[in-house]
Amino acid sequence: MNKNIKLIFNYILGPLVFCILIYSIFMQIQSRADWESSVVEAWKSFSTSGTKQILWVFLLMLVNWGLEARKWQLAIGQIQKISFFTAYQAILCGTTLGFFTPNRMGEYFGRIWYIDEGKRIPAISLTIVCSIAQLLITLSGGIAGLFFIRAHLVSTDPDSGSLVFWLKIVQYTALFAFVILLLLYFRLSRLVRYLERITIIGKWIAYIRVLDNFNATHLLRILSLSGLRYLVFLLQYFIVFQVFSVGINWWQSFWSISVVFLILAIVPTIAVISELGVRWKASVELVRLFSNNMIGIFASSLVIWTINLVIPALIGSLLILRIKFFTNVKMNVNQDL
Repeated sequence: MNKNIKLIFNYILGPLVFCILIYSIFMQIQSRADWESSVVEAWKSFSTSGTKQILWVFLLMLVNWGLEARKWQLAIGQIQKISFFTAYQAILCGTTLGFFTPNRMGEYFGRIWYIDEGKRIPAISLTIVCSIAQLLITLSGGIAGLFFIRAHLVSTDPDSGSLVFWLKIVQYTALFAFVILLLLYFRLSRLVRYLERITIIGKWIAYIRVLDNFNATHLLRILSLSGLRYLVFLLQYFIVFQVFSVGINWWQSFWSISVVFLILAIVPTIAVISELGVRWKASVELVRLFSNNMIGIFASSLVIWTINLVIPALIGSLLILRIKFFTNVKMNVNQDL
C-alpha cells in the first residue's frame, strides 16, 4: 500500500504542479484591474522595435539564474561536489516550489532533491548562507536607494515631511539588520562554536557544523556573485523601462528599483498569490516619482515577473516531472531484477 501511494505521488506531482502553476498565473494576472492594458503593452513590446531588447532581458535571466547556480555550487561543495549543470537544474526546481511559499522559502526544498540523502539537512543551512549573501546586497542597495529617494522628495515636494520620516525609519531599520547580518555572515564559525554550548539544540549542531568550513575567501566569492546578480536585475528593469517608454534614466531606475527590491525582501509575499501585486504597487509608487507612464510601469513589472519567475518556474516544474519519472523507472527496474 505504501508503495502504491508513493507511485501515485510520483506520477501526479510534476503534472499537478505544472497545471496549478499555469492556472495560478492566469488568475493572478486576471485579478489586476489594469491587466488588459499591461498585456497589450507587453504584446506590443514584441514588435520590431522591442523584440531585441526583450531578448536581451531573457538572456540576462539565464545569466541571473546561472550566477545563483554558481553560488549554490560553491556553497554545496562543502559537502558534495556537483556540476554547474546539476546546480542550475536544482535552482530551477527550487524556483518552482518557491513559487507557492512565502518569500520563496520553498526554494530550499526544491534544491535539495539534487543532494544525496543524508546530506540534505546540512544542504539547507548552506543554501541559507547564499540567501543571506543576497539579502545583504539587497539591504545595502535599498539603504542607498532610500537616501536618493529621500533627497529627491525633500527637493521636489515640501509637503513630504511625514513620508520622509517613515522612509528614515525603514532606512535605519534596514541598516540595523544589515549590520547584524554582516557580522553573522563573516562570523559563521564563531556562531557554530557558540551554539555548540547550548545543550537544548545540541542534537542539531551536526547539521550546521558544516558552516564552520567557510573561510573569508568563500564568503566573499558568494557575496560577489550576489552583487553581480543584483546588477543583472537592475539592468533588466532599465532595459524594459526603455522598451515601454517609461522615461526614466539609469540613475533614477537604479535607486528606485533598489528600494522595490528592499520592499520585496521585507514584505511577506507568495509569488503565486501576491508578489506580482506587491511588485506592481511598489514599482508604481516609486517610479512614478520620475515618470507618469503608469501603464508602462505596470507592463514592465509584468514582463520582468514573467521572464524572471514564471518561465524558470515552468521549466522547473518540467524538471520535477522528469525527476519523478526517472525515479519510478529506476524503482521498477530494481523490482524486475
